Amino acid sequence: MSSSDDFDAFEAAASAPAGVPLSQRAFGAAVASRATPYLDGLNDAQREAVEALGGPVLMLAGAGTGKTRALTARIAHLLTTGSARPNEILAVTFTNKAAREMKDRVGKLLGEQVEGVPWLGTFHSICVKLLRRHAELVGLKSNFTILDTDDQLRLLKQLIAAENVDDKRWPARMLAGLIDTWKNRAWTPEALPASEAGAYDNRGGEFYAAYQQRLKTLNAVDFGDLLLHMVTIFQNHEDVLAQYQRWFRYILVDEYQDTNVAQYLWLRLLAAGHKNICCVGDDDQSIYGWRGAEVGNILRFEKDFEGAKIVKLEQNYRSTEHILAAASGVIAGNKGRLGKTLYTEAKGGEKVRLIGHWDGEEEARWVGDELEAMQRGTRGMDPMSLDDMAILVRASHQMRAFEDRFLTIGLPYRVIGGPRFYERMEIRDAMAYFRLAVSPEDDLAFERIVNTPKRGLGDKAQQKIQMTARSNGVSLHEGARILLMAKGLGGKGAVELQKLVDGIDRWSAQIRGEADTHIETSEMILEESGYTEMWQNDKTPEAPGRLENLKELIKALEGFENLQGFLEHISLVMDNDTENAGEQVSIMTLHGAKGLEFPAVFLPGWEDGLFPSQRSMDESGLKGLEEERRLAYVGITRAEQLCTISFAGNRRVYGQWQSQLPSRFIDELPEDHVEVLTPPGLYGHQGGGRDHMMGSLAGSDLHDKAANANVYNSPGWRRLQERQGQRGMSQPRESKNMVIDAQAVSAFTTGDRVFHQKFGYGSVEAIEGDKLDIAFDKAGSKKVVGKFLVAAESAGDVPF
Repeated sequence: MSSSDDFDAFEAAASAPAGVPLSQRAFGAAVASRATPYLDGLNDAQREAVEALGGPVLMLAGAGTGKTRALTARIAHLLTTGSARPNEILAVTFTNKAAREMKDRVGKLLGEQVEGVPWLGTFHSICVKLLRRHAELVGLKSNFTILDTDDQLRLLKQLIAAENVDDKRWPARMLAGLIDTWKNRAWTPEALPASEAGAYDNRGGEFYAAYQQRLKTLNAVDFGDLLLHMVTIFQNHEDVLAQYQRWFRYILVDEYQDTNVAQYLWLRLLAAGHKNICCVGDDDQSIYGWRGAEVGNILRFEKDFEGAKIVKLEQNYRSTEHILAAASGVIAGNKGRLGKTLYTEAKGGEKVRLIGHWDGEEEARWVGDELEAMQRGTRGMDPMSLDDMAILVRASHQMRAFEDRFLTIGLPYRVIGGPRFYERMEIRDAMAYFRLAVSPEDDLAFERIVNTPKRGLGDKAQQKIQMTARSNGVSLHEGARILLMAKGLGGKGAVELQKLVDGIDRWSAQIRGEADTHIETSEMILEESGYTEMWQNDKTPEAPGRLENLKELIKALEGFENLQGFLEHISLVMDNDTENAGEQVSIMTLHGAKGLEFPAVFLPGWEDGLFPSQRSMDESGLKGLEEERRLAYVGITRAEQLCTISFAGNRRVYGQWQSQLPSRFIDELPEDHVEVLTPPGLYGHQGGGRDHMMGSLAGSDLHDKAANANVYNSPGWRRLQERQGQRGMSQPRESKNMVIDAQAVSAFTTGDRVFHQKFGYGSVEAIEGDKLDIAFDKAGSKKVVGKFLVAAESAGDVPF
């Protein structure tokens, strides 16, 4: 029944003859007299979604189309029209923040508090309430405990140790991840497919069953159990399911595209009663496949719920028409989507800007300059607060270049969704190793890494080291040496501690003697200490990102002459605390940016392999590529006024320069809504000043335009490529990876004029083997390996 039908019925009841019961007439009169201010200002599609109360409804809401407003207005409409009492509405979200916002909005719409809507919350919070009522049906008591991640890992480690399984080869975190995946797919140990049960050294199913049995003994559950147990109860106890099907007359679901299999089954079972389910979501923003979300849940909504009404919210209230057109152009490349086109009634605005850079550091420098110019209002726009600007990266390790640049120029910033680069656990661990190599007396560094990775040195062993050091008045490093010589420690711990002590001695000697470059020594420290191997063996979803961060840390060393200089630099810049500053630029990953919006957004690193992620494509094929494209759509639609996409022509990979191909998503941008920028300076710009930055080069593809305007087509770059026997890069898609060999011996002499691909022209001041001291005209004095240089007369007339 529609809302207008509801009102007709209520009005008829209020004016009905005396034969109609007084209670019905009174209720109808009360409802009919209620105002509906929550409908004011809704567009036609939003109003249609709000008023379609009967049967299944899918509110297909694009980015910035007011889906939260429509969802809360629908709840208000259900209550105002008397279609449902507060306890008959089930509204589920993914976060407590979203649940609070929904409750607050409904209260404001109705002009009253809605604390009486008891079933408005997250999936987990609602399932906890249900499970406590029916815990005995799955072998639990109602006062069960919910384990956190640490407790879960501790329990799994106990089970693994009892079976004499090598925890290093088969870590508990790996098993925890597998079990979480199985629970997200609603698989109990009994229902686990044979193909899955063979995981974890062919013992995955066995450990899963033992873990679940142990949880029952402890009267405990983990977070995955909250959904899994309720699905099990509903499937095995029809009377319980029927009870809640009667109670929940209307079901509302936010962010339906992010549901996993267990959540999907739970909702379907409950909705099979009245079939009044309204799901709100956007298939184009399903970006959490890595944590179990199934975009197929929303794609097959019409098949799952016969007679479903699909309402598309396409009017965007956030972004300019150019930004929306760019996002629509990219997402159109996905085949698995329901299809919608965002539009806005607000015309004008700047086109999406596209720019190519020489390398990642140049990209960070340019972004920093742009942010400062926008803050000052010297970009032809009104001054903009740093709080209104955001940098959205595909992977967390990309943040390092921007953080370093912003710290150098004193630009305040905040990292949202995680710690700053140099505050991350793996970076602090690695830096502790480096500090010990430079200064073996650094006791704080020694304490941090003495048992990281695990060396069999528990609290008692570490106390012995500390007592020996104090009694002898020496550092912990020396104390450990004395303890080992006195045979005060035995077993595996003694063997591993001896390796660590010897390693620190060796690394320190290499740092002092400069037997190798500080970069090579740093890589060796992480390898010989076992720290890199520890993360390589770690099977948790976070491990690959931590390894990427360690690679990025090694890359950061390239800008320094030695390890001590790098450590001093980090200490000084990290002392420049901007946490309590006023306005700040936001840096975050694209995943973390979902649901947020900013007037100005920068999207760096649009290069194949980085974005779209090569790992995602390798692991999931076309499905992974489509999720990466949805991530690009999310990134673009975070921008309200200005969106800038950039890529680098070269990046440092494993210590060597490697050419990069622009992201395939760049060619999917509609050219009419994109403006290619040409940065001032060395690559491809013959004039100075910011006023000359706009480019209008002809070309068949956008990435060719950006490349030709900048990185790949300068005369000097082409000559350098020819000199090295490489193919010219004016057509990036046909180019092959260019790796520069840093091992060749230099043929230069003091006083020679040389050219460097990154730093430009300079003069040789001193030579030591293949290491040259170069005084660059623009970049200052730097140490450079001879292979990276060519004679100035061979470089050609490269425009500055």
